[in-house]
Amino acid sequence: MFERGIGRADVKEVVAGGEAIAEYPGDSPYPSRLMLGNVSGKSIHVVVAVDTATATCIVITVYEPQPDRWENDFRTRRAE
Repeated sequence: MFERGIGRADVKEVVAGGEAIAEYPGDSPYPSRLMLGNVSGKSIHVVVAVDTATATCIVITVYEPQPDRWENDFRTRRAE
């Protein structure tokens, strides 16, 4: 996320108030989800794993979705 110029505050905002657009319950060691949020005028995706036993979120990756890979709403992947 730092290499992509996305700061901690932006990530926290997406995790706290963003929209879960995909769920990955089979991920190990913890289930994860893809979150979408709009921060400072840009869309951001955050993949976060959740340890429900400790109520801890673990950020896996953060990026700005690319229009050539996502529909205009950044919720649906384009067919490859």
